[in-house]
Amino acid sequence: MYYSEIKKTDIANGLGVRVTLFVSGCNRHCKNCFNKETWSFTNGKPFDADTERELMEALAPSYINGLTLLGGEPMEPQNQAALLPFVRRVKERFPSKDIWCYTGCTLERDLLSPSPYRCDATDELLGLIDTLVDGEFIEERKNLKLMFRGSDNQRIIDMRRTRLAGHTVTDERFV
Repeated sequence: MYYSEIKKTDIANGLGVRVTLFVSGCNRHCKNCFNKETWSFTNGKPFDADTERELMEALAPSYINGLTLLGGEPMEPQNQAALLPFVRRVKERFPSKDIWCYTGCTLERDLLSPSPYRCDATDELLGLIDTLVDGEFIEERKNLKLMFRGSDNQRIIDMRRTRLAGHTVTDERFV
């Protein structure tokens, strides 16, 4: 897996101060995507042990709320395979920090049902994610008043509550 950028003090992509990893690779190609350079799976730098160390160090300070994964598309199967072991280690080392993931996938259609995005890593990775922002960016539904998303079709899903309830539970703080 490649990544295009790391932000060590991001306040735009989730609650609080976050470390954000922009993975490379996306087959969706949403109209007016804000991050087209991440569509290529070889954009940026390889995600390696040094990258993981850098991210773990950036996550260590107490003022960091958690990790955000976006891209590109973190839920492309090859990205899921690379992210899963890393996210496991983040959860083990920092159990009180939350993990947000932005995806153009829709939880029920693309990640919980058979689709090109569902793979061997999907269920476990979803089990480690605390907040999933799902849905493609749709230019015609763009809304600059929304928190943490670009178009009104996108949902902010509380994955902990979703797992407990057995159905999708959106986070009411961001309705």
